[in-house]
Amino acid sequence: MSPTPSTANIDTIGFFDDLATAMNNDPARYELLGDIDLELAVVMHRDDRDAFRVRLGFHGIQCQTVVEIDEGEEAAAECWLEGDLEDWKAMFADIATNGRAQGPWTLNALTLMGDRIRLEATDPMGWDKFHRFNQTLQDFVDASANILNREVSNASS
Repeated sequence: MSPTPSTANIDTIGFFDDLATAMNNDPARYELLGDIDLELAVVMHRDDRDAFRVRLGFHGIQCQTVVEIDEGEEAAAECWLEGDLEDWKAMFADIATNGRAQGPWTLNALTLMGDRIRLEATDPMGWDKFHRFNQTLQDFVDASANILNREVSNASS
């Protein structure tokens, strides 16, 4: 039986730094999708402690900013994704298992339904930019498959 990828560390700056590094090290993948200009925040509500919040700055074909933010600072981003940590873990587990998000676990599906992970913005432009750059954002989170599976491989070596 092969080890199962762990999503235990998805609510850390280190995890999002790894995603940014993966994006920045793979320009060919993102050049096809075109430039992105978006400040996006992610909010993961944890049961036992304060929510994890991170702001990601996407410019050109890179994620240039990964910074932990305080409560309420997500509203300074153009838009933010907000949901319970368990739903985020389920999304990343699906990505790790399948190599990319499948059906109901894509960012588009999750935010369209809005019952697990919600898209929030303070103005219509934030909503527009999320949907305009959706495929780039999906590729960004799909890169977690390699990160999560590499962690399993390293742990079993």
